[in-house]
Amino acid sequence: MTAPLDPSLEGCLRRRLEHLYGDRAEQCLTKLLAMIEQTAPKLASRRKTAWDQRDVVLITYGDQVQSPGASPLACLREFLVSRRLDALLSTVHVLPFFPYSSDDGFSVIDYRTVDPALGDWSDVGALGGDFDLMFDLVINHCSRQSRWFDEYAKGNPTYASYFIEVDPAADVSMVTRPRKHPLLSPTDTSRGTRHLWTTFSDDQIDLNFAEPDVLLEMIDILLFYLRQGARIIRLDAIAYLWKELGTPCIHLPETHTVVKLMRDVTDALAPGTILLTETNVPHEENASYFGRGDEAQMVYQFSLAPLLLEALLSGNTDLLVDWLTRMEPTPPGTTVLNFTASHDGIGVRPLEGLMRPDRFDRLIAMVKERGGRVSMKRNADGSQSPYELNITYFDAVAELNDAGPDDPDPAIQVRRFLAGQALMLSLQGIPAVYFHSLIGTPNDTAGVERTGRARSINRRKFELSELTSLVEDHDRPSAAVFEGYCRLLRIRGAQPAFHPDADQEVIPVDHRSTVGLLRTSIDREQRILVLCNFGREAVSIDVAGLTGRVPRKDLLGPDDAPQAIGRLEPYQVAWLLLG
Repeated sequence: MTAPLDPSLEGCLRRRLEHLYGDRAEQCLTKLLAMIEQTAPKLASRRKTAWDQRDVVLITYGDQVQSPGASPLACLREFLVSRRLDALLSTVHVLPFFPYSSDDGFSVIDYRTVDPALGDWSDVGALGGDFDLMFDLVINHCSRQSRWFDEYAKGNPTYASYFIEVDPAADVSMVTRPRKHPLLSPTDTSRGTRHLWTTFSDDQIDLNFAEPDVLLEMIDILLFYLRQGARIIRLDAIAYLWKELGTPCIHLPETHTVVKLMRDVTDALAPGTILLTETNVPHEENASYFGRGDEAQMVYQFSLAPLLLEALLSGNTDLLVDWLTRMEPTPPGTTVLNFTASHDGIGVRPLEGLMRPDRFDRLIAMVKERGGRVSMKRNADGSQSPYELNITYFDAVAELNDAGPDDPDPAIQVRRFLAGQALMLSLQGIPAVYFHSLIGTPNDTAGVERTGRARSINRRKFELSELTSLVEDHDRPSAAVFEGYCRLLRIRGAQPAFHPDADQEVIPVDHRSTVGLLRTSIDREQRILVLCNFGREAVSIDVAGLTGRVPRKDLLGPDDAPQAIGRLEPYQVAWLLLG
C-alpha cells in the first residue's frame, strides 16, 4: 500500500506554479497532482539511499564499448563487470542514450526511447542491476527532428507554444551567449518563416517553459526516468531555461523555481533521488542552485578542472590552494560533484576572477602545445573569448621534452596524471571519473578531423577487444593508468574520512608545489592527511609539525612503508593515516 503524500506538498507546488504562471497556475496544478498520484504507486518500492565514501560516478557514452553481435550497452556492462569495476564505482552516468540528431546525444528526438543503435530498456535495466544509474534530462532544448517540433512546424495548436518565437529585429544583446553562433534561427513553418530561440545550435531548439504544458511534459519524463531506475537526474543546461528579453536570460528566478518544483516532486515520490544541475559558470553562480538546501542536492565543481590543470602544468599550486581555502561549506544535505574531465571540454568561464590574464594566456598556450583546441563564445559587445579547452585530460598533463609535443615522456605523464586524479578523489564531495580518464586516452585528433568538432578530441569509442588489450598490455601507459586508478578507487572507498560530508581543512605547506588537506571522518575516528607534490623536484615536509600528529601509515605507500614520511617525490601523493 502506498503511503499518502505529504499534505503540504500541494500548497508548496501551488506557490511555485503561481510564481511561474500566475492565474494559469491552478489548472497546471490539477494536472500535476494527477500525474503525481498516478506515479506514486509505481515508485513506492524505491529505497532511499544516502551517499558515502563508496560513491564514485563513472561518466560514459552508451556506445563507449562495442563488439560485433552485442548491443553497446551490454558491451559496456560486460567490460565494467569483467574488470570488477562494480566494486569500485557506485554509479554509471550514461550520457544521453536516446535517439538524437546532433551533439552526440544532446539534441534529443525522443526522450522516452533508447536509441536502437545502443540497445533497449532491458539493457539499461541490466546495467542498473550492477550500478546505480544517472540519466540526463536534456531540459533546455530538443531536436529539430523531434515530434514536438514537427507538430509545431505543421501548425498543430497543441504545440503552438512549445518553442520561442522572436522578432528578428528584437534587441537580444543582453542575452548571455555560451556559443558564437546567432541566437535566433530562421525556420520554415506552415505560417511562414519564424525565428526561433536556439541557445546552442540551430538543431537544438529551445523549449518554452513559459508554457505550462512544456513543464508538465518534462516532469512526466522525469518521473519516467525515475521508474526506469535513475538515482541521479542531471539537469542539462538548466541555467538557460527561462527566457525574458531585456535580461541576461541565465539564472533567472523562474529557472530556480522550476528546479525547486522538481525537487519537491522527487522528494515526495522518490526520496533519495539526487538532482544535479549542470551550470558551467563561475562557482558563486553555480552554487546558487543549492538554493537554501531546497533546490539541487548536487552541483558540479567546475572550477576544479582548470585550476588543477594549471597547477599540474606550472608546478605552482597557489591558485588552487587559495580557491580550496576560500571554498564555503555547502548547505546540509547537499554536496558537490568533483571531476577533472567529462564528455565536454574543460570549461574556463569558472576561472573568472580566479586567475590573472597572463597566467590564463599561458594555460591556453600550454594546452595548444599539447595538441588541444580552444572553443570560443560570443560576448555582449560582439567580441569572442575562450569558453572551453578541448583536450583529453591525460594529454593535457603531458610532459613535453625537447622533441616536442609528439614525443611526450610517458612515465612522467602517467605519474602527473594520477597525482591530479588522486587529489580530485581526496576532496570533499562525490568524485566523477570520465571513462577516458580510467585508461589515459590520448587526443583523438582523427575524430576531430572526421567530425569537424573540437569536442570529438575527447570522445573516442572502443572495440571491446581493443579496450581489453589496452588495459592488459603493461607496456602501454593505458594499462599503468588503469591499474593505478583502480588502486586509488579501491583504497579510497574503504576510508570513512573520504565520506562526501567529512570535514575538510586546507593545511598550509611551505612549498608552492604542494597541496595539503586534512580530511576527518564524521565520527572523528579517522583522520587522513593528503599531501600532493605537483612539482618537478622532491620536497621535504615535517608532517608531525603540520598537524601535531604522527602518521601511522601512508595508505598509498607499500605495506612495509616507514611510519612517517618526510619526503615527497615529484608527482607523489600521500594519504597519511594519522594517529
